[in-house]
Amino acid sequence: MTLQTQADTLGRDPLAGRIPVSIVTGFLGSGKTTLINRLLKRPDMNRVAVIVNELGEQSIDHDLVQVSSEQMMLLNNGCLCCVLRGDLQETLRELFVKRRTGEIIDFERVIIETTGLADPAPVMQTLMTDTMLQAQYRLDCVVTLVDAVNGAGQLDTMQEAVKQAALADRLVVTKSDLADEAAVALLEARLRDLNPQAPLKRAFNGEIELAFLIDVGLARAHSRLVDVERWMGADVHDEHGHVHRHDSAVRSFCLRYDKPFTWPTFSQCMEVLTALRGPDLLRVKGLVNVEGRKGPLVVQGVQHLFHPPIELAAWPSDDHTTRLVFITRGIERATVENLFTAITTIAAASPA
Repeated sequence: MTLQTQADTLGRDPLAGRIPVSIVTGFLGSGKTTLINRLLKRPDMNRVAVIVNELGEQSIDHDLVQVSSEQMMLLNNGCLCCVLRGDLQETLRELFVKRRTGEIIDFERVIIETTGLADPAPVMQTLMTDTMLQAQYRLDCVVTLVDAVNGAGQLDTMQEAVKQAALADRLVVTKSDLADEAAVALLEARLRDLNPQAPLKRAFNGEIELAFLIDVGLARAHSRLVDVERWMGADVHDEHGHVHRHDSAVRSFCLRYDKPFTWPTFSQCMEVLTALRGPDLLRVKGLVNVEGRKGPLVVQGVQHLFHPPIELAAWPSDDHTTRLVFITRGIERATVENLFTAITTIAAASPA
């Protein structure tokens, strides 16, 4: 489905009532299971479905769940845990059906724990593009854990670790009590350079404030602009963009445009960019000022796949500029700027 076709489906609130899904990722040994286990012990997290993505025969940390032949089990704290052995879409659909029929708890949130070697992009793409799942679920956030002891070395040698950090909405540094403070500070600076849009905090013994990790994404299409900018990230007002010094292939930058786009022109810009460099377009988030609409369109994509755009009811502030946050691999800021300039110039010169 093209962005133009997706835009034509707007009109109702597509996010109302949908179950938020959080993806918890991070390299091997970063403490994902420990953090999830701590979260599940909180009284306000007792109606959560947890999907654990196993890697082959590798066992799961037993403080969260005992691996068994059962695909699903109800934990003592009321949380449902699924050992993901097959298709993610099928697992999510089955969970929703069982919830609706009363076979399992009426869960209010889903947490997906990926393996340490997993690329979170396919999971994000599933939630953003599967039309059947979109009626029941919405992607809330990607939380990436980074081990303070081994994280720097993993970023140096493992591209999976780099991509996990680059795609994050929230970055959590774990095991900082086991590492030298100067080394932790350098790691945090590196992560901020790699993904400046993602707020970063430290977890101590797997504990971190709940508000930092949940309700990050859009909950309703008429979300206030301040909520949308919180979702886009901390750096949406940056005019200059960022180029990462250590992981030289990864870029993060924000483009702004004062003049409104026509939707066909913006759609063409994104479709040409994804056709040319889709695999390297790691993530895009943005607010787009479109001619003829009262509020902005919220767009987001992972590589070559884009979520149907969401129209906000109004601009509640005086800032009506288009803001687009890009996280790319090997794509320079100037390349994207030049492509947008070329397409918008051609579109403006073409007869209406």
